[in-house]
Amino acid sequence: MNVFFDIKHLYYLPQYLPVKAALTSKGIECHFVLYKQQDLQEVMIKYVEQESLTYTFVENSDEATCFYQIEKPTWIVFGDYFKNIEQLHQHSNTALMQHGIGPKAYFDASRSNATVRFVEGQYRLKKLQQRFPKNNFIDTGFAKLDPIINQEHASISLTDLGLDPLKKTILYAPTFYPSSIECLAKDWPSDLDNYNIIIKPHFFSLYKKKLKNHQGCFRHWQKFPNVYMADLNDVSIIPFMSISDVLISDASSTLLEFTALNKPAIWTDFYKLRWSYRGILSYRYKKRIGVEINFFAKVAEQVTCYADMLTAIDDVMINPQSKEAQRLEMIELLVGKVDGKVSQRIAEYLISTR
Repeated sequence: MNVFFDIKHLYYLPQYLPVKAALTSKGIECHFVLYKQQDLQEVMIKYVEQESLTYTFVENSDEATCFYQIEKPTWIVFGDYFKNIEQLHQHSNTALMQHGIGPKAYFDASRSNATVRFVEGQYRLKKLQQRFPKNNFIDTGFAKLDPIINQEHASISLTDLGLDPLKKTILYAPTFYPSSIECLAKDWPSDLDNYNIIIKPHFFSLYKKKLKNHQGCFRHWQKFPNVYMADLNDVSIIPFMSISDVLISDASSTLLEFTALNKPAIWTDFYKLRWSYRGILSYRYKKRIGVEINFFAKVAEQVTCYADMLTAIDDVMINPQSKEAQRLEMIELLVGKVDGKVSQRIAEYLISTR
């Protein structure tokens, strides 16, 4: 038996590494298929070799399809919609593990009819069953969090990052769109100089040419002495989540991931929207995000402007138990079991169902 992981983007990997570890502990061969990106090739090779992965690069999904048809793995695990998935079922089973659990296009990925989709929580399970009644869904939880729960991730310290170990730490993890990045004050780290700040943006914000405004903000913010600015080599957010006290985020699934650890978060419900998502075209924003973003207000402190964000940070630092009961209730519904055994459940399913 062997399992192949289809890695459309490098930032998908932290979701799959715990499953790979669970499989290899049972003697199952794992292989990773990555898509060539000229700007990121060196970063990708460095990371997969650092993780001691066996891997193959392909140009696109058509080449990946041919590769899978030749290799005939027992299972192929995908992180998003894959257009050629039906062609693979002659020789392989397919599984879908969505790379994130945020509100952006979460349900659309099941348009590709995988053999099974591993789901996070009863809310998503029921929604998917209603929308795709013929598909197979299994509620396992979110494997990406297992290394934190089990304390098995590569550890870092605030000192390693050049930060003050005596200060509380804020993790700012915005998505690339719709994002709060350009809505923050130009010198916002100086307004919070009594805290450490770790900035871990979405991977796209760090290198996509169309997001050069984001990159300009990052270059400026990293000059502040209380800031650690993550770069492309910081693929996984897990080590940063582990050492942070509070998360600030916008429409990113990181908000659910962080609060699933029963840590407080602040939802910056203010964004820089493209003109094509405003006014009479605002339906595009609603289509992209979905009503599930409203759950963020139940697990995090919702703020609608920069000034309120500053106040909320001080408040949750003083009272991190705020919304704890709601957090625990909603996380069980939205993320599922957070018990450190998610990857084990997924591995056992893959092994038992061939």
